[in-house]
Amino acid sequence: MTTEHVGGGADPAKILRLLWRAGEDEVKPGPRPKFTLDDVIVAGIAVADRDGLAGLTMRAVADELGVGTMSLYRYVPGKSELVDLMVDKLNTPGNFSGWQRGEWRAAMEDLAEGTWLLATEHPWLLQVNQSRPLLGPSAMEGVELILGAFEGLGLKDREKVVILTAIGHFVNGCAREAVLAQESAGQTGVSDEEFWKAQEPYMMRAIGEGRFPILGTLDDDAWATPPIEIMRAGLRALLDGFEQDMRKRGLA
Repeated sequence: MTTEHVGGGADPAKILRLLWRAGEDEVKPGPRPKFTLDDVIVAGIAVADRDGLAGLTMRAVADELGVGTMSLYRYVPGKSELVDLMVDKLNTPGNFSGWQRGEWRAAMEDLAEGTWLLATEHPWLLQVNQSRPLLGPSAMEGVELILGAFEGLGLKDREKVVILTAIGHFVNGCAREAVLAQESAGQTGVSDEEFWKAQEPYMMRAIGEGRFPILGTLDDDAWATPPIEIMRAGLRALLDGFEQDMRKRGLA
């Protein structure tokens, strides 16, 4: 799964005006718009979910809305800007009412579950390079809410960001592997059962010869843990480590 889009492109100022709806109230010449910018963004998400980022074109979005392609340029300059708007739309904060101020661990678990859900329900998000994220209103609101969970703990601001970033990187990495596994059969035409069946004679012969004694003793279901449970197990260990460090310093 390769990166197909870099946030902001060559002209971040252009997309930031759209993200923050700058000049939205300005009266523009021509007929009254049939749709809102949000309508176009939602249609773009629908196309990308169905056809992937490669299948996201201005024509495909126009077809989704039932309009001519050129009419979309009244709302957004092109595909690059539309993708950035789609990412910000999906970053709209979820329901964080389950935890209170200072309950950082519960908040991080919510963040991880939400990140996993976004990445697995919208796999094209993993092809968007967000190493330099465009901070639109939705993204900033989400970060604002999550940072509130660290209030009163005495952590330095840099430490809070390290925790957020580490969790985001870990969960996205797990989600990427899960999505790639789901896509493998469709891309190759070989089912998981066929794939492993082809390898079985070679593996069993090598194990029978005693070359891999530890592998030969593994339970039959050793590799059967669902991807989301693997993510959750790793998350617990990650949070345990952060919590232990806080306790040593008298912060948790």
